[in-house]
Amino acid sequence: MTVPTATQPVTHRRVLKIALPVVLSNATVPLLGVVDTGVVGQLGEAASLGAVAVGSIILTSLYWMFGFLRMGTVGLASQEIGRSDHDEVTAILTRCLLIGLGAGAAFVLLQAPLFSFALHLAGPSSEASELARSYLGIRIWSAPAMIAIYGLSGWLIAQERTYAFFAIQVVMNLLNMVLDIWFVLGLGWGVDGVAYATFIAEWSGFAVGLWLCRDAFASPRWRNWGRVMDPLRLKHMAMVNSDILIRSLLLQAVFTSFTFLAARQGDVMLAANQILIQLMFVTAYGMDGFAFAAETLVGQALGAQKRQELRRSARITSFWGMIVVALMALSFALWGGVFINWMTTAPDVREAARVFLPYIVAAPILGWASWMLDGIFIGATASRDMRNMMILSTGVYVIAVLALLPTQGNHGLWIALLISFVARGITLGMRYPALEARAGA
Repeated sequence: MTVPTATQPVTHRRVLKIALPVVLSNATVPLLGVVDTGVVGQLGEAASLGAVAVGSIILTSLYWMFGFLRMGTVGLASQEIGRSDHDEVTAILTRCLLIGLGAGAAFVLLQAPLFSFALHLAGPSSEASELARSYLGIRIWSAPAMIAIYGLSGWLIAQERTYAFFAIQVVMNLLNMVLDIWFVLGLGWGVDGVAYATFIAEWSGFAVGLWLCRDAFASPRWRNWGRVMDPLRLKHMAMVNSDILIRSLLLQAVFTSFTFLAARQGDVMLAANQILIQLMFVTAYGMDGFAFAAETLVGQALGAQKRQELRRSARITSFWGMIVVALMALSFALWGGVFINWMTTAPDVREAARVFLPYIVAAPILGWASWMLDGIFIGATASRDMRNMMILSTGVYVIAVLALLPTQGNHGLWIALLISFVARGITLGMRYPALEARAGA
């Protein structure tokens, strides 16, 4: 295995080499959401589509409480690569696996109260609630695998091994899609079929990830418990990750509240918003390749104390991110109605989704700065700034919802979400000069 070094120049070619496998692999993630939604949509029942929407957002919210495991791991490991401390790079892998497996086991044990509380907050119809509870009860058993995959992915991305990240995502998501179609349309298992497909796919993805990290496990460094459990390193990791955790909780609170507020407007509006959110996630996942490249390259530059390389990393990755969002906005403007028709056969859901499609056209452009700056700040482990700016932008979102939802309905909900993207981009941008200063002259 060839480990990158901070002496390598940051070029467009290097950025694309890191980013393109992530872009290709992430293309399967929203595609999975499209297949999930589309397969259930073929049942022609808004309650089934709403159950998958609510169940998915609940689990996504729970899992992304531990999204710091990928983000923090990229920042910490890439900076150690910049310092050429490869013993610590391996120790980070062990730490993130222990955290991921332990957190997933805790969710399995606490599933009953967690799901009851979440469904009470969501407030879907009784039919959708019953279906969602069954869906959640199946999928929760793959929580240890799914959370641990975050850590594995972050560790691989920090080493610019994005082809390995690609392999995990492709195996997991393509298997999930094939099983979705078989279980739901072939065997007639309905919503439960979607859950079983995801359960099998997530454990399979974890197995592939462990295999791809086999070089690290071949060395005794991964079980050097004195280093793995070193109090000072654990404290630093905890400080970085706790800030990212707060940031992730607030971000998920925004998206979760968005879904829950849509659910209170009825199953049709909930289903329409779910379709549009899946389209927006297409953009976010397309951007991830260049955000991940920013995480890796900014982290390595900061670890090596190279300010010019940090700045160049931020500029080149952001340039390519801008190209992605422009293409996505154009695609939604031209073919958004076609995408909606693919994802549901319900006429009332199609009609409602088309009304709010313009917000999905605007989302990539308005979200570009926040998505790219997230990657830059993650690589620099500037987690306190990320936390504080997320607190401010969440407050802006809450104020916008309170002001717009009562009079504008679902239009107000979408406007508030887009305002929160802009607020996060502006506030993080204001903190960027301080980030560069950390890299020295």
